[in-house]
Amino acid sequence: MKILTFSGATPAEALRRAQEDVGEEAMLIETRELQKKSLGKSALYEIVVGIEEHLYKPKKRQHKKTESHESLKQQSSEVLFNISEAAKQISQIAEVTEVAKPHESSHDIKLVKDEIAKLADKVKLIQHMFWEEKSPHMEIAIPSEFAEIYKLSLQSGMKQEHLDEIMRLSLEHMPSKMRENSHSVKRYFQTLLRKMVPVRLESLPNSRSKKVMMLVGPTGVGKTTSIAKLAARYSYLMEKNYEVGLVVLDTYRIGAVEQLMQYARMMKLGIETVVDPPEFANALESLHYCDYILIDTMGSSPYDKHKIEKIYECLKANDTPFTIDVILVMPSSIKYEDMQATYNNFATLGVDTIMFTKLDETRGFGNIFSLVYETKKPISYFSIGQEVPEDLVIAKSEMLVECLLNGFDRSKLS
Repeated sequence: MKILTFSGATPAEALRRAQEDVGEEAMLIETRELQKKSLGKSALYEIVVGIEEHLYKPKKRQHKKTESHESLKQQSSEVLFNISEAAKQISQIAEVTEVAKPHESSHDIKLVKDEIAKLADKVKLIQHMFWEEKSPHMEIAIPSEFAEIYKLSLQSGMKQEHLDEIMRLSLEHMPSKMRENSHSVKRYFQTLLRKMVPVRLESLPNSRSKKVMMLVGPTGVGKTTSIAKLAARYSYLMEKNYEVGLVVLDTYRIGAVEQLMQYARMMKLGIETVVDPPEFANALESLHYCDYILIDTMGSSPYDKHKIEKIYECLKANDTPFTIDVILVMPSSIKYEDMQATYNNFATLGVDTIMFTKLDETRGFGNIFSLVYETKKPISYFSIGQEVPEDLVIAKSEMLVECLLNGFDRSKLS
């Protein structure tokens, strides 16, 4: 194999020169920075490539006195370099380290793994080396080290203006030492996102106050199942078995009433049904002995103002001493614009927190982040499946950020 080196002011320029000289059959071996950019000095990068002797056919270079910016840009955009061999090498080396012999030094193995990590990051940076030319127009340029995190967030459904604002904050405040590789950039980004996601910690009832919670939201989002999960949690999974009562406003759907009746019988819970708003306060009073009172409401389109108005009338008819916590239930599988429309229409009920359901049915979670970032309403619970009560978890900002950047993984919840 013939080993050759090429240099340039950027890795892209060095790659272009390599391809001009030996073609696209060359395999990238190493990229290194020879000289940092400073006052009066340009940066200098060197790449090392290898090519089989029989494939090496050096091309004559045609020297041009000047090249326009557009010409250089066009050449850069046409550079294609196959890095699959480099990735394959990383995988093979990693396998060797995993089956290392017992007498081999763990320190040596760690050094090898560190080198693998550095090589993997270099491969990733090469993949994104033309990122600046592809990135959306922004006043602040996004470095290539940020390319992966930017793409992940945008593909997750996060609103563009929110992502751009986060990028701006990151570029302004991130320590320069952390910008050296995409891994440290990702860790910083995770920390920043966690701080920007409001959550409501679960609080317990006491002798002076009960917890009264009303679940509202569109049809089919899982309100009734979520009520059952909460009831089972408070009755059997807490530090003590609390008394739980149910109130059903959804008398329009016989199936939903029957479903809750069945859960109430199984868990030995008190249950009251309400047809008209004036009956609402009486239903709450009937369950005065309970620590938790959970209220299921009729599902409706976010645009069905009549049904939302009827829920509002029930809240207005509450002349008991009980404070009602209104929880808006929304599926995580709808796009941000639909989430925003849903929130805006149910906001007239005085939403306190948001519960997101069906986390196991979507791959994008940026829509959730954008909604809570925009509304400043905390998340109280996540529903991650249909099982009662197992598939209900207390909301944590780190869980949402993990889902946003790496996808939903049930095994990481335990």
